[in-house]
Amino acid sequence: MREALFVKQNTEKWKRFETAQYANPDQVANHFIEVTNDLAYAKTFYPNSKTTAYLNGLASKLHQAIYKNRKEKTNRFITFWKTELPLTFYKHRQKVLYSLVFFLISCAIGALSAKYDDTFVRLIMGDGYVNMTNENIAKGDPFGVYKQQNEFLMFIQIGANNIFVSIYTFVLGIIFSIGTIVSLFRNGIMLGSFQYFFFSKGLGIKSILVIWIHGTLEISAIVLAGAAGLVLGNSFLFPKTFTRKQSIVKGAKEGMKMVLGLIPIFVVAAFLESFITRHTEMPWPISAAILLSSAAFIVWYVLIYPSKINSKQI
Repeated sequence: MREALFVKQNTEKWKRFETAQYANPDQVANHFIEVTNDLAYAKTFYPNSKTTAYLNGLASKLHQAIYKNRKEKTNRFITFWKTELPLTFYKHRQKVLYSLVFFLISCAIGALSAKYDDTFVRLIMGDGYVNMTNENIAKGDPFGVYKQQNEFLMFIQIGANNIFVSIYTFVLGIIFSIGTIVSLFRNGIMLGSFQYFFFSKGLGIKSILVIWIHGTLEISAIVLAGAAGLVLGNSFLFPKTFTRKQSIVKGAKEGMKMVLGLIPIFVVAAFLESFITRHTEMPWPISAAILLSSAAFIVWYVLIYPSKINSKQI
């Protein structure tokens, strides 16, 4: 059967499944089986088509609906972290990639600008921060800024600020995704110039071993918040088979789910920055272990684990 005919015969059914409000677990299970059958057919005859990708997303949605209709409400919290959030990351993995690319490009711009313009770091970071850091370097304690404030107050302030930045980056996505991209560029340029500043002082490796103890989780979460913003923005720009209102509501829910899932990551990052990063004298193997463990967790939970869950569903 030609793909166009296959789509024409099933479009109304798929639309009905997408917009249905399920109260009966048996009904959603039956619909899930129908969609997986269609998906199996599409994967066989149109493996690289948009139809296959669409059905894969619809199957994921129905699978989540099965969990939502379970009576065991006490498992809802576990289900969110174990299934719903990873599948949301998988569904929007392309947005995660775009967000990462935007962020890395802006980091490169920030680093190159700092390299070729001596005033750029002061413009981005402020004279006060640069002067203080230069004084700390002269004292032999280049990362002394992390030791100045009470650990608990620092934890509260940093955690709240990071969560605000993630929500802000997400909400800006409603401005045709451009708002989110601007936020990613601003944060990326700041990071690139900030990191280059330490490399220019001969402290590049040391800065990585100190700053990225918490920065690995913090920056990863900002990139994922950017992906959530792109989900929101694209739902407005590209409603596909939905009305624009339905698409925005759907995009807002899925984007917010991603942002809420980042809160524990920001909390852990704030804890590391407040209580661990300040110990700048710790042996480098310990710093490297924390950094690499954080990176491994992000790669596993955002990329590897969601892919495994999705492959088990189909």
